[in-house]
Amino acid sequence: MSDAWAAVERAPAKRLTELFAAEPDRLSRLTVEEGGIRFDFSKTHLTQELLEAFEALADAMQFDRARDALFAGEKVNVTEGRAAEHSAERGHGTPESVERAQAFHARMRSLIDAIEAGAFGPIRHILHIGIGGSALGPDFLVDAIGRDESRYDVAVVSNVDGAALEEAIRRFDATATLVVVASKTFTTTETMLNARSALAWLEEHGVEDPYGRVVALTASPDKAIEFGVDETRILPFSETVGGRYSLWSSIGFPAALALGWDAFESLLEGASTMDRHFRTAPLRENAPVLAAFADRYYANVRGAQTRAVFAYDERLRLLPPYLQQLEMESNGKSVTVGGQPVGRASSQITWGGVGTDAQHAVFQLLHQGTHLVPVEFVAAVEPEHGLEFDHHRQLLINCFAQGAALMTGKQADDPARSYPGDRPSTTILLDSVDPRTLGALIAFYEQRTFANAVLLNINAFDQFGVELGKEMAKAIDSGGFEFDPSTQALIERAFGPAANT
Repeated sequence: MSDAWAAVERAPAKRLTELFAAEPDRLSRLTVEEGGIRFDFSKTHLTQELLEAFEALADAMQFDRARDALFAGEKVNVTEGRAAEHSAERGHGTPESVERAQAFHARMRSLIDAIEAGAFGPIRHILHIGIGGSALGPDFLVDAIGRDESRYDVAVVSNVDGAALEEAIRRFDATATLVVVASKTFTTTETMLNARSALAWLEEHGVEDPYGRVVALTASPDKAIEFGVDETRILPFSETVGGRYSLWSSIGFPAALALGWDAFESLLEGASTMDRHFRTAPLRENAPVLAAFADRYYANVRGAQTRAVFAYDERLRLLPPYLQQLEMESNGKSVTVGGQPVGRASSQITWGGVGTDAQHAVFQLLHQGTHLVPVEFVAAVEPEHGLEFDHHRQLLINCFAQGAALMTGKQADDPARSYPGDRPSTTILLDSVDPRTLGALIAFYEQRTFANAVLLNINAFDQFGVELGKEMAKAIDSGGFEFDPSTQALIERAFGPAANT
């Protein structure tokens, strides 16, 4: 393995403009078309020699074996002793897992049919309560696709700050609101507190049976029943589906309800297309794998600590925060699957924003700053709005121009007006922002995350790093624990001298 990494690290580096000049077929070799998306990696520093070295690294890490194990339902989440079967939700996995996912989908569709038939009364609003993957996925889907097509007014609340819940319910009619509570364990502190407050709001505003307006999305149905939700309104999903990979499961219920079942099925079909590509395409023609090769090159060879993602489409504005959890919670690890130090940088820090706004905020650093930041541009050929096409034309012109400018730079006699160039970018161009294409895009990012983990020999499917802060919060809440002087002083300043005793 160390020899394979050494080959990656000693590959000669050339400027991007030199690579284009020396390789007439560079664009065609480093462009992949799949699932209604064009992935252009030609403005990265991936060379023939680097690709050969990464293929050797993938072979040393038994990449094919790891990928097969993922889709075969083996226990790839070794620290928790379970499989990672989100791909089974879209038809790729063991027959038993696929059948179970389909049964859960059928149950979800039946409940949607009942709601549409008026079983819950005249529902106009959906209040979705969750946190992490239980909120980020549904929020992203509804915001991206449901702007003009949503059949319900949807609000997603994740923050335990009461201001977030108040803002959501202020515009809702309680008598026409369905409350959806999403929690894998149905014990998540923030989610359950928000759920209890939502139930109190329903009762205060004349809903006679508040629990009758609740739908639970969980891998722990018994806990939902204990909370007071009727079994007929519980939508389970498999324990082997992780939170940040769960929007394909029952967690996607608010999106399926708001957008319609046909849209949800198209989402699954798009993701299935990308899964098939990831499973069968050669590594050099495999979009998630090529992206992972570039990620590892910039993080482990060029020392890039971050990767910036800019959505040049307002419908994709929630993509950067969605990716922050997917990538940093999955691969923000410091030990291998065997518990040894990784010995090299793992996940890059994902950040970003929306173009063209970001051009007037952070692009100064990208063009002339001292940090190397690989940039990812995500755009769509087809606009959504009905205004004159020049709006979309200017949006795409700016997107394409930024990538070209980062690569070529510009020399000037005045150093303050010089641009060094040779700054890498990837462009991901969607045909349109529709359910099928969005499904393929999200699955691409999931499989890219897994490919990175395999190359690093880490587990992408546990997240123990989020637990310690939760434990400390419970200790503050319960009292009787002596913290460091700084923390103790903050507790006493907020809650009084008797707090935490």
